[in-house]
Amino acid sequence: MRIASYHNLVSLFAYATPIWASLIAGVLVVVTLSLSMYLLFDHLSAYKNPEEQKFLIGVILMVPCYAVESFVSLTNPTVSIDCEILRDCYESFAMYCFGRYLVACLGGEERTIEFMEREGRASHKAPLLEHNSERGIVTHPFPMNYILKPWELGRWFYQLVKIGIVQYMIIKSLTALLAVVLEAFNVYCEGEFKWGCGYPYMAVVLNFSQSWALYCLIQFYTVTKDELAHIKPLAKFLTFKSIVFLTWWQGVAIALLYSLGLFKSPIAQGLQFKSSVQDFIICIEMAIASIVHLYVFPAKPYEQMGECFSGDISVLGDYSADCPLDPDEIRDSERPTKLRLPQPDVDIKSGMTIRESVRDVFVGGSGYVSFFYPMMSY
Repeated sequence: MRIASYHNLVSLFAYATPIWASLIAGVLVVVTLSLSMYLLFDHLSAYKNPEEQKFLIGVILMVPCYAVESFVSLTNPTVSIDCEILRDCYESFAMYCFGRYLVACLGGEERTIEFMEREGRASHKAPLLEHNSERGIVTHPFPMNYILKPWELGRWFYQLVKIGIVQYMIIKSLTALLAVVLEAFNVYCEGEFKWGCGYPYMAVVLNFSQSWALYCLIQFYTVTKDELAHIKPLAKFLTFKSIVFLTWWQGVAIALLYSLGLFKSPIAQGLQFKSSVQDFIICIEMAIASIVHLYVFPAKPYEQMGECFSGDISVLGDYSADCPLDPDEIRDSERPTKLRLPQPDVDIKSGMTIRESVRDVFVGGSGYVSFFYPMMSY
């Protein structure tokens, strides 16, 4: 094992990335950074909803981070393990940001829980999910329905989804630190499926952890897709899922094909290392993802929020399709003003009952005056 690791280390330092690969990846990274920074500054210039946009920015930054780390790893394979660990850590943070972004679009945690509880109580009249919900119960698709019991829609469901996302952050960070320790002892063996290596065991753990986190996100999306219709959640969810899930399985598939000796494409022959192949493909994918992000996570709805809050409050309902406003607030703003104004408490304000007539006030008012006059003179 130590002899093999020594030869691998020597080959890493002796290896030079092909010029064509560095040139193509460099151009793609520049395109990715340009588009991502444009989208980022576009959001910052229209930073009118911090509760949503601060998490949205965290999701947007995942693309340039992936691109830069993959390019550095491609041009310098000796730091590929470190770049992969940094990429994995930010991936877990981006998944947390995406979940928090969806919750922020629903109005925060309390409003989200209230929505789920309200829909759960009303599900017997108008089912929330056509085939996934019955009387406030969220069932599981095949084959998960044989493993898990149906989930009740409400606070418990929200906490379950939240824990499912957070556990991936914790496990991903711990495995990243563990990979550093194992690499120091030359027993990590990235991309090698051997019993004496730590990579296959960590791959299995991360696979289950990531799959569970994405499954919880899918269930959360299924429950809230109608309430989140104004942000077009399907496109956002598919884009984020493809970046996180497909890149992970792509790396595992490349490592498996290398181990079986089936990956003999011209790119693989030119790049030599399976980590370099993965980095080169990620540079291409992130350039495509940066273009998709311009249409999936635009800043235009937030730019229009200035119009939403100016002028008559009754026009809020006209912008409900473009602005992430709460439907209850919109309905409340369209009610007549007299229905929303609180009625003054006459008993407390005047110190007398409503039944007292005008005559009692003027005629009987001398009693009040005679009572307070000695007090004032005293």
